[in-house]
Amino acid sequence: MNEEIDFILDTAKEGMDAAIAHLEKEFVKIRAGKASPAMLSSVLVEYYGSQTPLSQVANINTPDARTITVQPWEKSMLQEIEKAIMNANLGFNPMNNGDNVIINVPPLTEERRRDLVKQAKAEAEHAKVGVRNARQEANKDIRGLEDASEDLKKNAEADVQELTDRYIKKIDSFLGVKEAEIMKV
Repeated sequence: MNEEIDFILDTAKEGMDAAIAHLEKEFVKIRAGKASPAMLSSVLVEYYGSQTPLSQVANINTPDARTITVQPWEKSMLQEIEKAIMNANLGFNPMNNGDNVIINVPPLTEERRRDLVKQAKAEAEHAKVGVRNARQEANKDIRGLEDASEDLKKNAEADVQELTDRYIKKIDSFLGVKEAEIMKV
């Protein structure tokens, strides 16, 4: 019986870990004032007839905190990369110097910072929903155990709730760090 409950708890933990991992990935995409290659992670470039991630057709570097350089592996891709960055609607104005695409990352305005904090809070809320869904699934599985005593079920549900609370706290602390990072001028 304990093996079944341990399995349910492990499955819930995996679901909650997945929600945290997704949150971390989303937070990397939210810019916090300094240039990062991850800012271009969502850009897709038309490459020989198919949509390809920018990182697979060019080197992306950040020579300083305000600049991103994109060096295509084929010079013929310069215009295509420039167009893809504009179409991605990231608020960047790419410039082409014949060899590279250079992006000057503008400093964030107060209004833009607030928007980014809202975006971070929304991502944190999505992660919390993921954690709660994992809890709900685990509780449903626990209630479905037929040869477990009521006390055993109650204890297992309490363990799931404790796990949920721990993950929600972790999400809140990630959000606090990201918020401070965004608002720091």
